[in-house]
Formats: sequence, structure tokens, C-alpha cells
Amino acid sequence: MKKILPLTLLLALSAGLFCACSKKDDASVAKVTVPAFATGADISWVSEMEKDGKTFKTRAGEKADIFTVLKDTGVDAIRLRVWVDPDGGWSGKEDVVALGKRVSAAGLPLMVDFHYSDFFADPGNQTVPAAWKGDTGDLAKMSTHVREHTTEVLQALKKAGVAVEWIQIGNETRSGMIWPTGQLKKFNDTEWAAFAQLYRNGYAAAKEVYPSAKVMPHLNQGNRDNAWWFDKLKANGGQFDMIALSHYPQTDDDTKSWSDLNSETVKQINNLGAKFGVPVMISEIGVKQDTPAVGKEIIADFLTRVNRSRCAGVFYWEPEVYGWWKPAIYSKKGWNAYGMGAFTSDGRPSAILEPFLTK
Repeated sequence: MKKILPLTLLLALSAGLFCACSKKDDASVAKVTVPAFATGADISWVSEMEKDGKTFKTRAGEKADIFTVLKDTGVDAIRLRVWVDPDGGWSGKEDVVALGKRVSAAGLPLMVDFHYSDFFADPGNQTVPAAWKGDTGDLAKMSTHVREHTTEVLQALKKAGVAVEWIQIGNETRSGMIWPTGQLKKFNDTEWAAFAQLYRNGYAAAKEVYPSAKVMPHLNQGNRDNAWWFDKLKANGGQFDMIALSHYPQTDDDTKSWSDLNSETVKQINNLGAKFGVPVMISEIGVKQDTPAVGKEIIADFLTRVNRSRCAGVFYWEPEVYGWWKPAIYSKKGWNAYGMGAFTSDGRPSAILEPFLTK
């Protein structure tokens, strides 16, 4: 008969082994400076842009690497999205690791944004990855997919020495994720339990690989009263170290001015931070590129407001896009180019990003 150790001793031994492994693994990760208030950028398209021959210039007009250009513009953190098996491999694991290595080499902290899809996930689209489709409706199997995918990507980043500071579990998940298994449609107890189980598996996997990273859920329309949503997630066992919100002050609500939306979003940041005791990150912001003077005013106003709030930082979404460039998949779908880039037609930062220098 095997001798069974007391549970408390087993837990202590496990904790000791885990800590030892974590310290050893962390030693191989790049050391970067994490800003107290981040002015970051999601530049997930940059490797495809470079493949297409797009180059970048500093504010002075000198051709330079994109990370040099961004740092010269006041960007001090980077966000990258992850898709499971994307068209062309863009934003897949290998692409993210390659970009992540460049992020750490530039001395910048990284936010990893898991979509748990093969393409964009948002409140209107949370499509199950093709490779997981056969397990649709099987919550246990889908939870395993979430845990394994999260672990695989983060372990690859860690092995490459990439410093990951923030991790999003899902992208704009107001209506849940990985539909229909984790969909929030009726917002009943059954749906919340399923969604929260998927989220918890992502959270646990992230913490196992990067224990000190701030792991968080992400909602769109940061100006709305979203406290109820986070209450429901917590009630179903969902933990979060931070809250991530999107804020698009010219498009989130056509009935309101950008100034009102800026004001409302800052109010919600403060409310959420106070209620849940965690920092709040604006992980996406964007303004229309065709009126850079107005865009500069909007960003400057918002940065002034959030610097007096519980906000941990602001990330501009895909500022490096210029010249009406669009990814290959947009052409396949017949979509127009992204209209909120923050670079001029010759590849240098526009006035929109100037407030980042004086945050």
C-alpha cells in the first residue's frame, strides 16, 4: 500500500516546486521597463505591412524600424492579437512570437490579446476556430482547447524570452466567446456558467506561464455602465487583475459628441476601478485618420482626463496603417481599408499621436 502524504504537505511541496520553476523560467525573460501609465499601440498588422513593402519614418522624416519610430512618438508598450489558425498565418502563434521578440528587443512590455478565433472576435462575431468546430457544444472539450491554446502561445513567447506584462482572455466579450458554446445571448445563469468556465481556463493557463502578468477580460464601449457584466463574471468564479475596455469616441455612439463619450468613459473607468479594486486599461482607442487635427484634439483631451483617473494606460489600435493599405484578407472579403490609422501618407506619425509625447 502506497504511503499517502497529507494534503497540506502536498500543497506546500507543489507550491515550492511551482515557485522554483517560475523563478527559473522568469530569468530567461527580457527585462523591460513597465510604464506607470502606458501609451501603447496595437501593431498586429505590421509584419504583413512590411511584407507588402511598407516602410516607416520618424517624425523628422528619417526611415527607421517601426519600433524606433513608435518610441520616438511616445509609444512605450505594444499589444498583439492572437488568432488560432488565421489566413496567411498573420497573427498566428509564429507571427506573434516573431513580433514579440522584436518588442522585447526594443525594451517594451507586451500585451497579448487572445481572440480564440481564426479571425476578429468582437460583440457581433465570436466564431469558433475551424480546428475546434467538431467540439462545438462540448464545454469540457472547448475549455481544454482554451487552456491548451493559451498555454501553447504563452510558452512559445516565454521560451523566446519575451516579456509579457498584460494578457487579455477574449476580445470584446460582451456577448461571450467561442459561439455558441460560450455565448451570452439571453444572459441567463447557464450561459454565464459556460462562458465563465472558458474564461477561467484561459486565466489559469495565463497565470501558470506568466504568474506576474495582469490577466483581464475585455469589453467594447467603455462609456457604458459595464459594472453588472463584471459582477456576473465574478459571481461565476471569474478572476481578473485588471479590466480592459475599448473606446472609439467618434463611432461608439452617433448620438453623442466625442467630448461627451470621453467624459463618460473616464467616469466608468473610475467607477469600475473603485468597485472592483483593479486598474482599468483602455486597450483600444482610435480616431478618424482623415481629420488629424480633430483626432489630435480628441486624443489629447482623453489623455488629460484619464491621467487623473484609475486608468493604467491607453493603446492606440493599429496606428501604423497608412496609404489606405489593407491586409490581404480584407481584399478577399471585399472590405475597405481601415480608416483610423495614425500615420501620414508617406509613413510617418501624424498629428494624432502627438499627445502621446506629452502624456
